[in-house]
Amino acid sequence: MKSNLLMNFSVDKENKTVNVKREFNASLSNVWSAWTDAAILDLWWAPAPFKSKTKFMEFREGGKRLYAMVSPEGEERWAVFEYTSISPKTNFKHSSTFCDAEGVPNSDLGSSYWDINFSENGDSTIVDIAIKRGSLEELEKIIEMGFKEGFTSALQGLEKILKAKK
Repeated sequence: MKSNLLMNFSVDKENKTVNVKREFNASLSNVWSAWTDAAILDLWWAPAPFKSKTKFMEFREGGKRLYAMVSPEGEERWAVFEYTSISPKTNFKHSSTFCDAEGVPNSDLGSSYWDINFSENGDSTIVDIAIKRGSLEELEKIIEMGFKEGFTSALQGLEKILKAKK
């Protein structure tokens, strides 16, 4: 059992991309499920103390996930994923856009385009993520908003869930 798991976070301003590479001490099957099953996603897809709440999710090409990150005070911040490509247990791609509770975009931040790759590394699984933005300004804005800290916190929550499954 590895104790020093890989966690790399980098920003490529030239390509308007955030790259995250994270290793989990869990099977590929369990990690894939944690990213593709709404019930499991809701357990970790928000930085503490926020909670994730899925309104609906269709994990299929052309499908969507509409969800809110809910603050401890009950404030909801909605976003929608639109799945564009799925290769089971290997890769999936989706856009992510801030929206209202009905899925209508409501932000000048544009969308993020996520490309998420999964691979086995012995007893662990590596998730390699590229998140592309439409402009350098959008990229810098999400970094200023605390994306690195928030996403790192969420991934730590995922690690706890996967550890509990062992």
